[in-house]
Formats: sequence, structure tokens, C-alpha cells
Amino acid sequence: MIHSSADLLEFESLRQILSRYLASEFGRAELEKVAPGTDRLLLEEMHAEVREAIGYLEAARKPQPAVRGAAVRIRFDLPDAAMAIRKVSMEGAVLETKEIAALTDVLGRAAEARGLLMAVEGRFPRLGARGAQISEFRPVLADLSGKILPDGTVADHASVALARLRREIERQRKSIQESLERFLRAHREEGILQEEFVTIRNDRFVVPLIAGQQRKVEGVIHGSSASGHTLFVEPLATIHLNNELVRLSEEELREVHRILREMTERLRMHASAITQTAQVFGELELLFAKAQFALDFGAVVPHFSPPSERRLVLEDARHPLLEDVLKRQHRYAVPFSAKMDGNCRTLLVSGPNTGGKTVTLKTVGLLTLMAQAGLPVTCAQAEFPIFDRVLADIGDQQSIQESLSTFSAHIARIRDMVEEVTPDSLVVLDELGRATDPEEGGALGVAVLEHFGKAGAFAIASTHLLALKIYGANTEGVLNGSMGFDENTLEPTYRLQLGAPGKSAGLDIAARLGMPAEIIESARASMSGSGRDVARFLDEIHKRIEAVSQTEKQLQEEREALAARERSTVKEWQQKQAAKLRELERRCDALMKEFESHATQAIDRFLQTAEQRKAAAQAKRQVARTRREFEEEFRATVLSAQDETQPAQVAPKARIQEGARVRLAGVSEIARVRRLLPHDMIEVEIGFMKMQAAAGDVTEVLPEADEGARLPKNISFQQGPTWNVLQREINVIGMRAEEAIDAIDKFLDSAALAGVQRVRIVHGHGMGVLKRAVSEFLTNSPYAEKFYPAPPSEGGSGATIVELKAF
Repeated sequence: MIHSSADLLEFESLRQILSRYLASEFGRAELEKVAPGTDRLLLEEMHAEVREAIGYLEAARKPQPAVRGAAVRIRFDLPDAAMAIRKVSMEGAVLETKEIAALTDVLGRAAEARGLLMAVEGRFPRLGARGAQISEFRPVLADLSGKILPDGTVADHASVALARLRREIERQRKSIQESLERFLRAHREEGILQEEFVTIRNDRFVVPLIAGQQRKVEGVIHGSSASGHTLFVEPLATIHLNNELVRLSEEELREVHRILREMTERLRMHASAITQTAQVFGELELLFAKAQFALDFGAVVPHFSPPSERRLVLEDARHPLLEDVLKRQHRYAVPFSAKMDGNCRTLLVSGPNTGGKTVTLKTVGLLTLMAQAGLPVTCAQAEFPIFDRVLADIGDQQSIQESLSTFSAHIARIRDMVEEVTPDSLVVLDELGRATDPEEGGALGVAVLEHFGKAGAFAIASTHLLALKIYGANTEGVLNGSMGFDENTLEPTYRLQLGAPGKSAGLDIAARLGMPAEIIESARASMSGSGRDVARFLDEIHKRIEAVSQTEKQLQEEREALAARERSTVKEWQQKQAAKLRELERRCDALMKEFESHATQAIDRFLQTAEQRKAAAQAKRQVARTRREFEEEFRATVLSAQDETQPAQVAPKARIQEGARVRLAGVSEIARVRRLLPHDMIEVEIGFMKMQAAAGDVTEVLPEADEGARLPKNISFQQGPTWNVLQREINVIGMRAEEAIDAIDKFLDSAALAGVQRVRIVHGHGMGVLKRAVSEFLTNSPYAEKFYPAPPSEGGSGATIVELKAF
């Protein structure tokens, strides 16, 4: 990127806005690295991370249960530990207590962030990967925890020796205090004491004496008051006590230094991990700063167009610096939309002075730099090509020191841009052809734009010159755009309208700004006829464009209303169908209940004799079986009726592959493809039968059954009988007779469907109740060919062998 263009487009001011969202030195250090780049893969990854960070912050703003995996805001308000991190990497350096405290605070906060991000890795994989880059510091933090107190001192429990020394120091101080208090009491009446208190001078305990009275006391003078009326004397009796206190204090300092050196070495073992963690933490803070900026400014993560279809698309774009200023004034920036592609790479913006042309150009240039710096852009939607440079000429760059006039500076800058332009450049030109004769300036501007067009660059320029407006109207690949102007209020609307040039409205704006009316009228009179004709022509164009826009808006509203009515009709139809199905379900439930009630009453009338109980039990089983069949029939009827109410959809013909479910010509059962064979043959499995068939015999490839298929309310689905070929027995020991018979009935039903010839029923001995019930049931069972007690090797009389009929 060209840094001069970044300066002209105020990229540094945008960086200052981002800095407001950073609380630590680590994040600010990473912000300094933010610059536009051209690596597509890197940029797409950066924007993907920002997109996840935005999602994380949005999730964190919503109420969430306090469980692992919830999105929780990460705190980045850290103490400045940059110097401590540098020192911990220097061999022999010893950290101060406050440096250790700051560093452990940073590591603790980093460990907290690591846990939060890795807990949400399933929803936010890129953030989880960032969290995984933070090293695990819990062991070292546990070792150092609590050893540095909030006031920056080493805690007593940091070592056994330190605790002992501090206890001895405390006892020594108490002894000195008691000795001096005895001294004060002994000399209270002698008139030599200035005050009756003990104080400290030069780290030694002393008493205040009246100046001139020191000869009456044996001791050492350690200074005097500012007035000279008081001397601070250490009595001879306490000298050795103070000496001992000094010795203990020096030992304490040595022990504290040893502890700090030991703690520093403990941290130095992780120096490289600490440095990496600080950088990752700074990158995370910058990442969440970008996300918060996007939420506060209504910005979006941009997309990049493929190299083969280069597009620059902005929808509702706003200049972030202008929006920042207006937000503080409780006002809003007027957005604009624009689109440029391979067929239209040049946009000419004209319109009134103070109408927003320069802001529009700066917005396009700055948003491009932001997108290629990995930042969200202030748009509703945005797509950019990857530009290798952004070349801009904006503002008056005249220089008295370099003897450059406005026009000279303008031409010098354009000359540099002409030399630097490439097919992958974005060119931004403000007031092209200004500061010279309009005819010559227009001709020069046309030639410059043609050069940039031939180079293949995207170019956006603003102008007041008629020659450039005509060039834009008559040249393929060049699009005119105009900034709006309200003829009634004589004020700009700041809205960009594509398709036609705008008029400068200089005289109208001058009148609004207070220019005397006679001067305005004189200026209008002196305008050439062609100038007036052009102004009227542009007015007419804009009126027609406005009328077309209103018509398009009305048509869009009518289309939306029609679509809403269509959705309402469909919803009403669906509600009616659902009501019909619910009524059908209700009637079916009533019929089934009535059927069961009558059947039960009829069966109960036959429960008086044992033979009748057998018949009743068999009848109950038949009722249950009939009920199941009725439910299946009802489900089939309801589902088919429901399917008939839905529009028919033709499913695409699926490819035959192993494991697919298919229908074969002349076979009613569904087959499953086991293998694909040569010569267009397939091996299929139908139930327990395997066979080969031609692929051409497949009439339909069925989709896999959807377990989540939706059924009408109060209708359930139960999988039909299946059989495990390895399980040929049933154990009913411990069941009640009715439960056992029902289970055996289902077991024999499944066995018969599977083609099993011989099964075993384990009922045990007990009181013989189950055995008799099983025997009675098998006597009347349609599946049992014959049954008999199992041989001793298979359970003897505690089990029954059943040989099934062949169906």
C-alpha cells in the first residue's frame, strides 16, 4: 500500500477510534501493526475471526445460563507488565514485587480467557484455537499465589525463614519500645524530655530531648527538629537492642531478595511461553476491539471478489470518522450505495459544492484500506477486489517551501499516480482538472481517466467540469453519479444517485450563504446560453430519474404486499388442513376407545370358567392385534391424505450404490443393494433372501427412512418386527402371566416373520404358574407346530421348546 494515500484518506485517525476499545499495552502494541495488506488467504482468515468475535459478543449480551460453554466477556483491563515480560527474559535480572504481581495478574487473566474460549470451541472454532495458543500457567500461578500482597510486599508465608525473621523483628521492636518507655518514665520529672513519645530516626528508635539537656543522658544523637529546639537521642541502654533490630532487618531484606530471585527464576522457566501469551492476548484484545467497533458503528465484515470477477460493491456506506463526529452530536451520516465491476471501472461524481463529493470519495478509499487491514467496514454490505495499492489525490497540497501552487501540486501528484498505477489499483481523484482553465482542465481530466481505464484500474473521481460529465455520459465503462440537491431549500441532500451527472448549483448555494441578490442575478445574466441549457437539461434528467425511482419504489411495495398476501393465503390453507387432520384424529381416537370398550365388555362376560378364560385371553390378544392393525391402516390413510394435499414434487433420480434401498420390477418387497457386480448386475438382499438382478430391473431408488419424519398430532410410529438371528430364546422368569404371554406372543410373531423353525421359552420352575400359562397359550397359538419340555442340557422342565409352523 502507498502510505501517502493512507495518510490522505485518514487511516491513522481511524486507528485512533479503534484505540478507544483497547485497555492494555498489549492490545495497543498490536494496533500499531494494523496496516493494509494484499494476502487474500490471510485477509479472509482475519475477517473470519472478526465475524466469530462479533458473534461471541452478541451471544455474551444475551441472558445465558451460568454453565460451561456460555459466552462470557473477556476482561482486558490489565496492569502494565511489558517491562516485567522483558526483564523475565533477561538472565540474572530479578523482578520487583509489583512487577511480579502485575505479571501474575496478566497470566491469571490469560488463563481465564483460555478457559472461556476453549469452552466455546464448538460454536466459535477460531476463537477456541486462539485460546489454545495461550499456555497453561496454572501450576506456576498456584506456586506464586498469595506470596505478593496487594500493597506490594512479600507475604510472611512466602518462606519459613521470612516468617521467623519477621516474628523476631516484631519481638525486638516490642523490646525496644518497652525499654524506651521505661526511660521516659524514669526521666519524666527531670525536665529534659521535649515530648513523652517514641519515634524513629535513621531506622532506629529514639526519644525527643530538649536541646541543651543531652549531656544529662548517655546516648547517641540522631538529628534535631527543624527549629533546633528538639534533639532525637538514642539512649545507651537501647543501642544494642537497635543494633539487633537492624541486623534482623538486613536479614529480612536478604531473604526477601532471595524469594524474589526464586520467584523470578520460576517465571523465567516459562519466559518464551509468557512472551507468546502476551502477544496472543494482545491479538485477542484487538480482535474483540474490532468486533465491538463493528457493533457500535453498525459495521459489517466485508467479502472479497474473486480475481476473475472483480467487483467493488458498497451498500449504505458511511464514513466512520464523519459518523463518529455526528454521533456525538446525536445526528446520523447519510449513507450511499455504489457498484463497480469489470464492465464499469470508472465512477464520475458531480454535484453541488458542500454536497458530499469529497466525503464520498474518501469513504470509498478509507473503507478499501480498512477491508484490506482486516477491519470491519461501515456498510450494510460490502465487497472489494484485492487492490495492490490505493492511489489518492485529495485536497489542496500546495507548498510555499517547495514553490508548488495548487495546480502544480495537483499535477505532480497525478503524475506520480500515472507512473505507479497497475491493473489492480484503486485510484481516487478529488476535483479532477481543478485550479486551471475549465476547458484545459476538462481535456486533461479526460486524458487522465482514459489512461487509468486502459491500465485496468478502478477509478472514482469528482468533478464540476462539463467536459468530464459529457465524457462519463458517452463513454462505455464510465458511470456518472450525482450528489443530490434540493431545489426548494437550496440545500444538498448528501445522497449519491447513479446514472446521471449533477449540476454544481454554485449560484444557488452562494445565494443561500448570503451573497447579495444583485450579484447573483448579474452572474446568472452573464452565464452563456449553453451553460443555462446544460443546467436546465440536468434538472430535467434528475426530475425524470426521481420519477422513475418513485415508480420503482411503488412497484417494490406492491410486490411485497402481494407476496405478503400470498404467504397469508398459504398459511390460512395450511391451518384449515391442520384443523381437518385434528378432527380426523379426534374421531379416530373416539372410535378406537369405543371399540376397545365394547370388546372388553364382551370378553368380561366369558371370564367365569377356565376354558372361557383361555378364550378370553386369546380374544384380548386378538383385540390388541386388531387395534395395532387398525392404527397402522389409519396412519397409512392419514399420511396418504396429507401427502395428497401437498404439491407434487419430482425427486431427481438417484444413483444406484451399495447400501441403497431400491424397488425391483415384479417384486413388492423393498430390496437393499449389497454389491455392484460387473456387466451391469447388482446383488440385493430382500429380507433374508439374497439374489442377483440386472441394474435395469431397478424401478426406483428410495431415500433412507427419515427418523424425524413428521406425523400428525396424536399419531405415533413404531418400528415393525425385527429378529436377531443370534437370539432364539426368550426369558420370562419374574414376569406376571399376562406380561409373559404378551411378550411370548410378540416373540413368536417376530420369529415366524424371520423364518425361525425352533425357539426356546425359559419360564423356570417356581409354583408352575408361568409354565401352565405358557402351555395354555401355545396350545392355541397359530405359530406353534408342537411344543415340549426342553432337554436337561437346555433347562429341562424350566424351559419349553417350540417348533414353529412354516408359513
